[in-house]
Amino acid sequence: MIPREIVDKVLDTASVVEVIGEFVQLKKSGSNYKGLSPFVNEKSPSFMVSPAKGIFKDFSSGKGGNVVSFLMEHEHFTFAEAIKWLANKYNIEYEEKERTADELAAQGEKESLFLVNQFAKDFFVNEMHHTQEGKAIGLSYFKERGFSDATIQKFELGYSPDRADALTKGALEKGYKIEYLHKTGLTKTGEKGDFDFFRGRVMFPIQNITGRVLGFGGRTLRTDKKIAKYFNSPESEIYNKSAILYGLYQSKNAISKQDECYLVEGYTDVISMHQCGLENVVASSGTSLTDGQIGLIKRYTKNITILYDGDAAGIKASFRGIDLILAQGLSVKVVLFPDGDDPDSYSKKVSNTELLEYIQSHKQDFIHFKADILLKDAVNDPIKRADTIKDIVQSISLIPDEITRSVYVQTTSQLFEMAEQTLLNEVNKLLRKAQKSGITEGGGVSFVEQSEEHALTESVYNTTKTDNKGKHSLDFQERDLARIMVQYGTEMIVVEALDKDNKVIEAHYPVSQYIIEELLSDDLKVSNESYQLIFEEFMDGLQKGLVVNERHFINHPNASLSKTVVDLSTNFDTVSENWLNKHGILPRSEVNRIKESVEKAVAIYKLRVLENLIIEKQESLKSSLTEKELEEVMAGIHHLLTTRNSFASILGIVITR
Repeated sequence: MIPREIVDKVLDTASVVEVIGEFVQLKKSGSNYKGLSPFVNEKSPSFMVSPAKGIFKDFSSGKGGNVVSFLMEHEHFTFAEAIKWLANKYNIEYEEKERTADELAAQGEKESLFLVNQFAKDFFVNEMHHTQEGKAIGLSYFKERGFSDATIQKFELGYSPDRADALTKGALEKGYKIEYLHKTGLTKTGEKGDFDFFRGRVMFPIQNITGRVLGFGGRTLRTDKKIAKYFNSPESEIYNKSAILYGLYQSKNAISKQDECYLVEGYTDVISMHQCGLENVVASSGTSLTDGQIGLIKRYTKNITILYDGDAAGIKASFRGIDLILAQGLSVKVVLFPDGDDPDSYSKKVSNTELLEYIQSHKQDFIHFKADILLKDAVNDPIKRADTIKDIVQSISLIPDEITRSVYVQTTSQLFEMAEQTLLNEVNKLLRKAQKSGITEGGGVSFVEQSEEHALTESVYNTTKTDNKGKHSLDFQERDLARIMVQYGTEMIVVEALDKDNKVIEAHYPVSQYIIEELLSDDLKVSNESYQLIFEEFMDGLQKGLVVNERHFINHPNASLSKTVVDLSTNFDTVSENWLNKHGILPRSEVNRIKESVEKAVAIYKLRVLENLIIEKQESLKSSLTEKELEEVMAGIHHLLTTRNSFASILGIVITR
C-alpha cells in the first residue's frame, strides 16, 4: 500500500499538462490546452486539458478525470501503479513492502502479462551482459552491427540463451505462472514439454509509450535458411502489433521537438538512426502500416517522412500506407535509398552528417514520388500515364483539408502539364462518390463544436425532457444545480434571511449551503444518484467544517464520482464566446453574477418539481373520488398553481397552461 500522504503529494506535484503531454501533442487554446483524442481516431481535436483545474476531458470518447485517471484509462494502470509512475517521474520517494509471489500471482491478467514480460526483458539483458554465452554471441553481434554500449542500453537489447527452458525455469522459480508465459508467447509446449520460444536469439523488447514491455522481436544468428530470421511475440491482451510502433518510447520527445517523424521498417533501422543522432524515428516492424500506427504518430506530429530501401516491388506495395497517412490529414514525404541499401546499411557507409544531408536532399512529396515510380513503366504509353494520374488524383481526394488538396492539384497540373480544372473535377467526383458511400470529409466534430453543444444545453434554463404525460425528467435541472455547487460551492453570496426576531437581514452564505438548505427546506432530494452523491459530500463537509470544492472531487477515490464532476466542470470553460455571439446567444458569465445564477437554478428546479406535482394531481382527477376528496385535490392543485406562478414570475417565464 502507498501511504495517503504520498498520494496527496503526488497529486499536488504532478502537472496534468506535462504528464499528458508525453502521450498527446497539446497546443495552447486560451487558458486550456487541446489536442487529438488518444482514445479514438479523429481528425479534429476534441481533447481538452485544463491546467487550472488539473483535469482532462475527451469529448469524443466521454472520458475525463485527473492525471491519475488519464494514466489508468490510457495505460491501463491500476490506481497504485499510476501513483508509482508519477512518483518516479517527479522523484518522490515512498516506501512500500515488496510483493510476494502470491501477490504477484493475484494481479489482474493484464498486469500479470506486463510483469512476465518485464521479467523476461531483465532476464535477456542479464544473460547478454553477465554470461559467457551471452557476451560471446549476443553482445558481440550487436557490437559487430556498430551499436555502442549506450545504444544497447537505451533500447534494452538482450539475448535468449540457446537452452531449452532457461527463461521458463527462471520465471517459474520466481513465482510467475506458466499460463502467462504461454499467453505472452515466451514459452511454448512441444512433445517434450515446455520450452523457450526465443532460445538462441538476440532480443528486441517492444515497448509502449511509457516503456512497459508489450512483447519481443527475436533474431536468429544462424545461417540456416529454413529457420525464420525473426520471431515475434504472438498477439495478446496487451500486444496488438497493428497498434504499436517500435522505438516510439525512445523517440516520442524528439518527434515532438522536431515536429517530424521518420518511419522505417525494422528494429535495426530505428537503432541505427538513433546511433547516428536521428532520434525522431520509429518502425512499423515489418507489418503493413495501419490507421492505429498513424494515429500514434499523429499525437506528436503531423509530418511523416518514410525512409524506403531500393526494392521497387516493396515500394509499390507501400502506396496504401501513403494513402492512409494522407487520409488522416498528415503531410507525407518519401526518401528512397540507393538500390540494395536500407536505412541501417546506408548509415554504416556514410558519416552522420552525410546521412542527414542525403535524407534532406532526397525528400519528395508523394506526388513526385509516385510519378517517378509509376512512370518508369509508362514510357510512351498514354494509358499507363493516365492511370498514373488517376492514382495520384485518388490519393489527393483522400486529403481532408480543402486548401491542401488544392495545392496538390496545382502541383499535379504543373507536373503533368494538364488543365488544373480537369484535375479538380476528377477530385470532386471522387469526393462525391466517397460521401455517397458514407465516407464523409473531415470525420470528426471539432473541439469548439463539441464544447458549444454542451454549453448550449446548459445555458438554456428551460431545457427539459418530458414523458408521455408531460412530466419533466428533472435531469437537466439537477445537473445544473450539481454543476454550480462543484464550480462555485465555496463562493459566498449575500441573501435575505430572517433573524431570531423574524426581521429581514442580509446573510452571507456559501453557494453550496444555500442550495442544500433550499432543497432541504422543501424536503427535496435529487433523483440522479451521481448528483445526489455530490450533494451528500457537500452536506458532510458543512457538518464537519471541511472544505469541499472542485479539487476535492477531482481527486476523489470514487472514480465514477470524479468522472461525473469532470463532466460537469468542462462544459462552460471550453465555450467559444465568439461563436455564441455570432449566433446571437449571450453567454451566462456566471462568475460575474453567481447569486443570480444560483437563485435561478434553484427556482427553475423547484418550478419543474411543482409542474410534476400538478400533473400528478390532475391525473388523480381521472379516478373515482368522493366529493370531499375532489375538493382536497382541487385545493391542492390551486395551491401548487399559485406557488408555481410565483416561481415563474421570479424567472420571468410566462405560463400558458
